[in-house]
Amino acid sequence: MRETILRILRYTRHYRQYLILTVLCTLIGVSLSLTVPIMIGDAVDFAVGAGQVDYNGLARTVLLLGGTVLVSAVFQWLAALCINRLAFGTVKELRTEVMQKLGTVPISYIDRNARGDIIARVISDIEILSDGLLQGFAQLFSGVVTIVGTLIFMLTINVRITVLVVLLTPVSLFVAAKITSLSHSAFARQSELRGSIGALTEELAGNPALVRDFAYEDRAVERFTAINSELGTAGRRATFFASISNPSTRFVNGLIYAAVGLAGALGAVGAVPWIGAMSVGSLASFLSFANQYTKPFNEISGVIAELQNAVSCAQRVFEVLDADSEPSDADSLVPESCTGSIAFRDVSFSYLPEKPLIRHFSTKVAPGQRIAIVGPTGCGKSTIINLLLRFYEVQGGCITLDNTETTALQRDALRGQFGMVLQETWIFTGTVAENIAYGKPDATRAEIEAAAKAAHAHGFIRRLPQGYDTPISDSSGLSQGQKQLLCIARIMLTDPPMLILDEATSSIDLRTEHRIQRAFEKLMQGKTSFIIAHRLSTIRTADRILVMRDGNIIEQGTHDELLQQDGFYAQLYQAQFAHGEPPLAGARRVSH
Repeated sequence: MRETILRILRYTRHYRQYLILTVLCTLIGVSLSLTVPIMIGDAVDFAVGAGQVDYNGLARTVLLLGGTVLVSAVFQWLAALCINRLAFGTVKELRTEVMQKLGTVPISYIDRNARGDIIARVISDIEILSDGLLQGFAQLFSGVVTIVGTLIFMLTINVRITVLVVLLTPVSLFVAAKITSLSHSAFARQSELRGSIGALTEELAGNPALVRDFAYEDRAVERFTAINSELGTAGRRATFFASISNPSTRFVNGLIYAAVGLAGALGAVGAVPWIGAMSVGSLASFLSFANQYTKPFNEISGVIAELQNAVSCAQRVFEVLDADSEPSDADSLVPESCTGSIAFRDVSFSYLPEKPLIRHFSTKVAPGQRIAIVGPTGCGKSTIINLLLRFYEVQGGCITLDNTETTALQRDALRGQFGMVLQETWIFTGTVAENIAYGKPDATRAEIEAAAKAAHAHGFIRRLPQGYDTPISDSSGLSQGQKQLLCIARIMLTDPPMLILDEATSSIDLRTEHRIQRAFEKLMQGKTSFIIAHRLSTIRTADRILVMRDGNIIEQGTHDELLQQDGFYAQLYQAQFAHGEPPLAGARRVSH
């Protein structure tokens, strides 16, 4: 916990002026408030008895008392203002750093962690950190200053009663510490479950059609209810310990206050000489100081409970910041040009050590060739693309681009040589034109429209309410096919030297697909292209087809050559033909 708090404090370095102002304003505000009991005591002593009231002195004291309270309130307000600036500025930097970190972690980190849990760490955990940890520092510092100040003032009034107060204080501290130790584990478990329920909610809310299609609603509710019930239990446990902290310390402090009042009264009337003589005004001042002395312990006990929750959330945020980033490649090569010559040389890779996937994979791709990769699900098709773009690093062998190993190239420069259209569409909140220009923000409207026309998206875009300026998002009502057309227009606008098409036309009807294929034919001219396809009718013009199974290339050749081999590719084709896939031009029916 101590290391986490110190690490949070390091984030305040850019706002140290607010930290200094907070300390100064708190010191002034608390110091002025501590003079109030002295003035109250003086006011009491101005009224000695009936007919023995110094009204002039009482009036001066009351005016001074009012002014002091007003100035103290102003400085305490300024301290609160400064700590708010400090807190929200620090949290802004922390949230920015987390987002920057997520941009540098390997894709494998995102794949291993639930998206909803990552979102919860970036948003809700940091918000709790702001409210609990940083805001708590203000109360904690103010409380410490109040305790020290009241202790000094009480010593000037009566040393013996002050010693009594100090001796009884550890009882309050022991109660607070015991409750705090019990609440830490509860708050940590609550933060963990909050992330789990966020991940499950994102999973279910992000795929509503799939949930209903498989009639998964009841089981989804059961899963959610189970986690929610556990979260409720952890929340009640954490809240219980947090809620009993303040009343428990208040009870102990009440006993201390009663003991001080009794001892002071006995001293004021001279019943117990060793306590020391006190005036009624001094007793009133001392009781006020005693109340101020014990009050911060109540506040601190409540703050500590919030700190426990904030520290638990901070630890989850720091887990993201402490994740390994991709190694820096600032000194790596930046290719000035690219011919598109690629070679896989004895490449091996697996996501899990105990489950080998790609073993000793080798192939060469000449510039401008169109390479189709086919095979059953899980055979390693998309993994080849992940390795080619260095989303994952090869564990054996190497991949070269123009005879240079890709590990010697800057990742951004390497990835900039490829244009990629995936099976899964992604539309961000913005206009149609902004979505198309995602990879080329400085594109002109003419270039954007030309790309849309080439992707056969211009027609439906013109029918939108504001055309290319229509605001859209992933949930704006566009069909899956329309979203895919926008993604294809995106890649046509950037016009990269190499292409990756991962089931790029899977969400488009057959008529539109034929039009898109013609557009791709033009786009792929002179470009090295990798085409991942399940529908074999889309790859018949490929220069070479790589047939994969269990991470290995088992067949390769043109479409006609592979059919003539009557091997695994022919079996895949026959299976599609048997399920209604239209026969390809020049294809013969394969017998088994």
